[in-house]
Amino acid sequence: MKLLLDAEHEALRAAVRDLLTDRADSARVRAAMESPEGFDRDLWIRLGRDLDALGLVVPEKLGGAGAGHVERSVVAEELGRALAPSPFLASAVLATDALLALDDEKAQQDLLPRMVSGETIVALAAAEPGAPWGPGAATATEGAGGWTVDGRKTPVVAGDLADEFLVVANAPDGPAWFRVAAADVTRTTLTTLDPTRRLASVTLRSASAVRLESADPRAALDRVADLAAVALAAEQLGGLRRVLETTTEYAKIRVQFGRAIGSYQAVKHGLADMYCDWELGLSAVRYAAWAADEAPDELPVAAALVANHLGPAYFRGAAAGVQYHGGIGYTWEHDAHLFYKRAKSTELLFGSTAWQKARLADRLEIGRRAAG
Repeated sequence: MKLLLDAEHEALRAAVRDLLTDRADSARVRAAMESPEGFDRDLWIRLGRDLDALGLVVPEKLGGAGAGHVERSVVAEELGRALAPSPFLASAVLATDALLALDDEKAQQDLLPRMVSGETIVALAAAEPGAPWGPGAATATEGAGGWTVDGRKTPVVAGDLADEFLVVANAPDGPAWFRVAAADVTRTTLTTLDPTRRLASVTLRSASAVRLESADPRAALDRVADLAAVALAAEQLGGLRRVLETTTEYAKIRVQFGRAIGSYQAVKHGLADMYCDWELGLSAVRYAAWAADEAPDELPVAAALVANHLGPAYFRGAAAGVQYHGGIGYTWEHDAHLFYKRAKSTELLFGSTAWQKARLADRLEIGRRAAG
């Protein structure tokens, strides 16, 4: 197991950070989140064209970089640090991992090269209320004209932007995967806490669909969920590090009662707790990304572990960041509230805290051991 990044990883980090410093500073982030699309499409294309960042886990024969999840976690970490609005989680993580987990070479060859370049955005439509990873109540029916899907999927990350959807629904023989064009669904942008990441509700009413080949649809969905947890945790890690950096710097220069607030024990301890959360999260993310590449048998526990640690840790840190910035931290003009909103939304994006804990307990077989 390797928990340290090498020179190539650091070079990738530097390249991504340079691009984001230029294209995703505070002013550009706010302009992007308030734009009609909700993200900077030029930045998105440059991530794919200039850095190959959208296809790091995609094999070279399909247009990708042929790298791995460690490399992708580095990119996700930097995107989280910059709070950059983009469909990275939706298309370069969820949909990409889904296609690679399935056995449909035709769909892979058609979609992945266009996704890697940033030309096409694909979203995963699996979640439903009470079923964060589907298939939920959505149903698929085969008729003379082919397959159709009925149901409502929500929330769908980047569902308002996607050109196509990968939908998980109940077929007569069990859970199955389907490819559905955006023109065949009705989508509604949701009003959410986080303005930097848009979510949508996608309604399918006899939507024309193509069934995708999969030897084990449920296992494919479980793998997508695990890999998504790793990528999201990396994003949260980057956000937490940025909060720690900015809050620490502010504590050094903000003077109250004749002293820098960072000299007070309560603030010192709070920042120390934030640092410990980040350091533990760093090790957990590195381990989980390594497991995704090298130890698939360890991935389920590692993924559940990072989800349980980074979600609450990022939110604790972001909440403390707002508090330690005092009055300015509560203003719209300061970025503290944006990190706070991103932290809370990501904590709940792939399931409630209770659901995540139950998932980890199941992976560790805690309930079965107690019963035994």
